[in-house]
Amino acid sequence: MDLFEYQARDIFEKHGVPVLGGVVATTPEEAREGAEKLGGGTVVVKAQVKTGGRGKAGGVKLAHSPEETAEKAEQILGMDIKGHTVHRVMIAQGAKIAEEYYFSVLLDRSNRNYLAMCSVEGGMEIEQLAVERPEALARIAVDPAVGIDAAKADEIVTAAGFADDVKASVAEVIQQLWTVFKQEDATLVEVNPLVKTEDGSIVALDGKVTLDENASFRHPDHEALEDKAAADPLEAKAKENDLNYVKLDGEVGIIGNGAGLVMSTLDVVAYAGEAHGGVKPANFLDIGGGANAAVMAAGLDVILGDEQVKAVFVNVFGGITACDEVANGIVGALDLLGDHATKPLVVRLDGNNVELGRQILTERNHPLVTLADTMDGGADKAAELANA
Repeated sequence: MDLFEYQARDIFEKHGVPVLGGVVATTPEEAREGAEKLGGGTVVVKAQVKTGGRGKAGGVKLAHSPEETAEKAEQILGMDIKGHTVHRVMIAQGAKIAEEYYFSVLLDRSNRNYLAMCSVEGGMEIEQLAVERPEALARIAVDPAVGIDAAKADEIVTAAGFADDVKASVAEVIQQLWTVFKQEDATLVEVNPLVKTEDGSIVALDGKVTLDENASFRHPDHEALEDKAAADPLEAKAKENDLNYVKLDGEVGIIGNGAGLVMSTLDVVAYAGEAHGGVKPANFLDIGGGANAAVMAAGLDVILGDEQVKAVFVNVFGGITACDEVANGIVGALDLLGDHATKPLVVRLDGNNVELGRQILTERNHPLVTLADTMDGGADKAAELANA
């Protein structure tokens, strides 16, 4: 889960990372009041969207009075930045910047550890720096069992080339940012820029945090950080039912048990769709290895609620999940939906209790259900029905 900048700022403050005051506003009047709370002086009005390039798009503006803050907020609110509409702004306390740095720590999946990246050249897009001047970006592996202690922080600032007069201060902030990463179960903590102010203080002026949703059971407070208004309603509904669902742009809804099988089904449907008008998969939905009838029904309910879906392919290999449970789930969902169920279903069952599962669907003889013998055959039929 990606956080808004103001949420990252609050988490930084919670763990002792030095930040400046910030107030969130959804209207120009709230922005004016926020500027007054911060002392009425110079502030930065920053669009709160989960994408980069805000400054270039005009989503970051200086204001020197509460009245000007309201004017700038009015200009930014409602903007479209890379497809993201600005619904709120953060009024951030101004700072007299002497130097700008960059720091991040992230989950390095390829090497199965963590990676810290640091540079004395902050402020610019880090991707640009990494391409144009890779030697200016220090990359230091972090052992998950040790983390960023004082020794590792010193290694990072030394590799990045910090001057002696700021090394200790920056190293201390880096350790605090590691605390955020570890304590909040993050997969990314990034500060760009991390600045040295004219009075010599080290301050995190911006923040980007991504939280690991797999660890949400340890953090009930993280639920309040979700941007539920912007969430896709189908993905939200799937999440409520503990379904692994990702919406795509195609026309064939897909339900399977096990991520590997579902991924294979996506490929097979995409291939079959080339012969049927170019139809594509509409989603990834994994009902899991031990799914029962209720889970199957919940998954089907989500898929059939997608207006883009023209046909559904249910591809299940019964192991822990018995095929009769899947069949009962399909029958139950169709009975529950009644006349609202109008999209054809192609069902391929194999494995545990396959004969009983097929018998249940055959006896029910629902006009929307077509049984398929093979995965390829089922994918082809589903693509054909979606194109029709």
